[in-house]
Amino acid sequence: MTSLVTGGTGFIGANVVRALLRAGDEVRVLARSDSDLSNIAELPVDVVRGDLRDRDSLRAAVRSCERVFHVGALYSFWVRDPDLVYEVNVEGTRNVLDAAEEAGARRIVVTSSVAALAVPGKGEVVTEETPATPSRMVGAYKRSKYLAEQVALEAAGRGLPVVIVNPSFPVGPWDVKPTPTGRVIVDFLNRRLPAYVETGMNVVAVEDVAEGHVLAAERGRIGERYILGGENVTMRRLLEILAQVTGLPAPRVRVPYRPILVLSYANALGCRVTGTTPRMTPDTIRMSHHAMYYDPTKARCELGLPSTPIEEALRRAVDWFAAHGYVKGAARPR
Repeated sequence: MTSLVTGGTGFIGANVVRALLRAGDEVRVLARSDSDLSNIAELPVDVVRGDLRDRDSLRAAVRSCERVFHVGALYSFWVRDPDLVYEVNVEGTRNVLDAAEEAGARRIVVTSSVAALAVPGKGEVVTEETPATPSRMVGAYKRSKYLAEQVALEAAGRGLPVVIVNPSFPVGPWDVKPTPTGRVIVDFLNRRLPAYVETGMNVVAVEDVAEGHVLAAERGRIGERYILGGENVTMRRLLEILAQVTGLPAPRVRVPYRPILVLSYANALGCRVTGTTPRMTPDTIRMSHHAMYYDPTKARCELGLPSTPIEEALRRAVDWFAAHGYVKGAARPR
């Protein structure tokens, strides 16, 4: 079995590549000409150069592949040109699906996100069936993922063998950038988190997310969505678990929402002037005002999605960041 993975050099994608190799697949990875290949270095994969916006490169990449895992996306809450987010995430998805259809791929797994699902109301836990309201989605990234998912659902409706997966907030190895959730862990380890903004999130081991992709290809129903999630926790609880795992103290100061939102606008303005990337953006702070809780029951029942305890998932993430130079000497966990 030959599988193509777009976005295979990224956090989730690199873990999907490893899950496919463990399953015995021959793996082809689509990578841009300027992509950092360190996440898949020394893995027995075939790297082909291309771009989600280049239809010809996609046709060449997918040729002779039975399965396609479209993990690639522009994941950013801070871009100077929002149109680029839609070009990569929405039109890029359309391009991959068209190329896979032409090649006769037997199964296509599209990596969406819980960002494409409904924005939870107060005390609400979202499922795949909770009605989404696009107008409530914050920022270009979330809206682009919603629109990309609609493209995938339309393709399934016309007969393409498409299954959609919606990862929540993964943590674990190969988070090289790192992601916003990974950044929280790194800042905690380096004692750069004196206070926190209370919110809620669904934290899942990235290894479970990767295995969920393989299971979706094998067992998922065409045209269905599956939340690849773990445990719903508050930010305070997340930090308490990190304290238990590392022996480092958890921050006790909770910052009110409105002052930090004002500060995020000021930070964003300063970064536009200096050309740097803000550590917090108005979009991310506005999203934190909602507890982003999700229910992965469907994926667990239909796919057999693994359920790694959050303590173990965070321990693996801590160990990986410490082993790969993200943690400064004095702050290293026990």
